[in-house]
Amino acid sequence: MRLHDLASNPGARKTKTRRGRGLGSGLGKTAGRGHKGQKARAGGSIRPGFEGGQMPLQRRLPKRGFVNPFRVEYEIVNLGSLAIFEANTTVTIELLKERRLVRRNLPVKILGQGELDRPLVVQANAYSKSAKEKIEALSGRAEVI
Repeated sequence: MRLHDLASNPGARKTKTRRGRGLGSGLGKTAGRGHKGQKARAGGSIRPGFEGGQMPLQRRLPKRGFVNPFRVEYEIVNLGSLAIFEANTTVTIELLKERRLVRRNLPVKILGQGELDRPLVVQANAYSKSAKEKIEALSGRAEVI
């Protein structure tokens, strides 16, 4: 076999249809756009939500609610899931990421659901009241970063 013998498989290469290039091409004259109207014109695309000049639905419906721009979203970890650590371990955010308890890069908040049976030094961005009480009841520490 030589270089000049190489050929692609039958049907592997298909030429692109050139629209509007004469009647013999099968898509000549109007090029599949029909006759006249907005969709037949160049640049004649209709933006999403446009209803032909009628007041669009998103403007007919009233506004509702409020989005607080200062809201802080936390990655939450329940106290019961900290039971996998040995006693007197310093639980940092890096350690939580390593053990896949935290996955996103958000501030971490410890919540008080579940039970803890060993003292731990926990470092997080925020704690619920019950979580802090449960950690300190076992002579552990809840440190705010």
